Amino acid sequence: MSTRPTSAKKAARAAASAAAHALTADVDGAKDAVASAVTTAQVALTGTGDSPDPYVPRHGDARYDVTHYDLDLTYRILGNHLDGRAVISLRTRVAVRSIDLDLNDLRITKFSAKGAKVARWSQSRAKTTIRFASAVAAGTEMTLTMAYRGNPHPMRGIDGLAGWEELDDGVIVASQPHGAPSWYPCNDRAANKATYTITVTTDSAYSVVANGVLASRRTSGQRTTWRYELAEPMSPYLATVQIGQYELTRHEPAKASLGRLPAGSRTVPWTLAAPPMLRRAATSAFADQGAMIELYTKLFGPYPFAEYTAVVTADRLDIPLESQTLSTFGSNYCTRDWPSQRLIAHELAHQWFGNAVTAAAWKDIWLHEGFACYAEWLWSPEAGLATTDEQARTHWAKLSRLPQDLVLGDPGPQDMFDDRVYKRGALLLHALRLTIGSDTFFRVLRTWVERYKYTTVTTEDFIATAEDVADRDLGALFAAWLDEAPLPPLP
Repeated sequence: MSTRPTSAKKAARAAASAAAHALTADVDGAKDAVASAVTTAQVALTGTGDSPDPYVPRHGDARYDVTHYDLDLTYRILGNHLDGRAVISLRTRVAVRSIDLDLNDLRITKFSAKGAKVARWSQSRAKTTIRFASAVAAGTEMTLTMAYRGNPHPMRGIDGLAGWEELDDGVIVASQPHGAPSWYPCNDRAANKATYTITVTTDSAYSVVANGVLASRRTSGQRTTWRYELAEPMSPYLATVQIGQYELTRHEPAKASLGRLPAGSRTVPWTLAAPPMLRRAATSAFADQGAMIELYTKLFGPYPFAEYTAVVTADRLDIPLESQTLSTFGSNYCTRDWPSQRLIAHELAHQWFGNAVTAAAWKDIWLHEGFACYAEWLWSPEAGLATTDEQARTHWAKLSRLPQDLVLGDPGPQDMFDDRVYKRGALLLHALRLTIGSDTFFRVLRTWVERYKYTTVTTEDFIATAEDVADRDLGALFAAWLDEAPLPPLP
């Protein structure tokens, strides 16, 4: 496999890629704070998932990994009051005397630990620090249990507000990229994936949708408890709870559709959750959801989770948002026009690109948004509209007229969700397809998902996969699109 041309920026990205998969320095230092223990090796790790990500500063602790979250929530819609119990299983990556959890503006009322003796713990507005009675060895497994309560609300980050938010009649949780601590204690690093159990008890008039498979639903009096199990590891920001007066309609995959897929591929059941007043409009808007799942299964490989859910809120929302195993749309997206249909396709595609395969650092956000945007263009001809190539050339022309000051491989926290990241990332993929051919291109995508599903990745990982499958040097192509600001021509 060939390597890319040498430059300081490219060498730094290569070093970050290697660092993203192995912690090479102990960050436990004097005063038990990560910031006071930064070594030369750790500076090289910044932004890779092994030290604080500059796109979401003050989030996460690289000294340990959570392996499972068991969240038990009781929520009162009137008054927006949350009582939570979190059981967090974790494993230390290095020797530590303390660790930090992220939890924002919710008060911990009880705390206990198994597997290590805790000397004391303390809580600030956004961080909870656990200090151990003596040094804890690397590889130590422990369980932290805490009860907490309060009135959850979105939390502010460099990019704006994210997290738990009240609707007119319910709740939406949209945590990308930094909002997970607004509703549960976590190690808020995208690189730390864990399995989840999410249990929510609320008024029986409301439905609850969360990540994974609904394992049980039990009603007692005027309250109902919903329990979801997620077996596939997930980054903290992708965890979600949606609460509303929703009707849940389950759609099974059609047997005829299954017969048209490659051997070993499968489609999955999907559920539409929508208010009764929007049933007809939502059913019409999402009429092609099953066909989208089938197309992407053919192109990207088997759908990576047990099922999929589309939630439609009664409220209008500025943008839809994917979470692992589900996506959430405002009522304003209940139309058959292309602006709505492309986003229904876009959010579904994130289940492969962003959720199953997740960037370890936010500077590589194009690995999510560029891929999902390209998936829109792949759906376009299926919807009877422009071909994928026509979509790409139209958007290249539009992008060429915009400021040429964004570097796709590291756009900066202020621009991580700039539409140019989405479109330029998609155009990079189209350029790759034109360079290596469609058959090889889709083999690259399927290999990418199969090789890295349920893990976190870097841009260098994708370049290596593309070069491996295509069996050629693609360094110049990726360098032009990722490292330079001017928009390259399409091949």
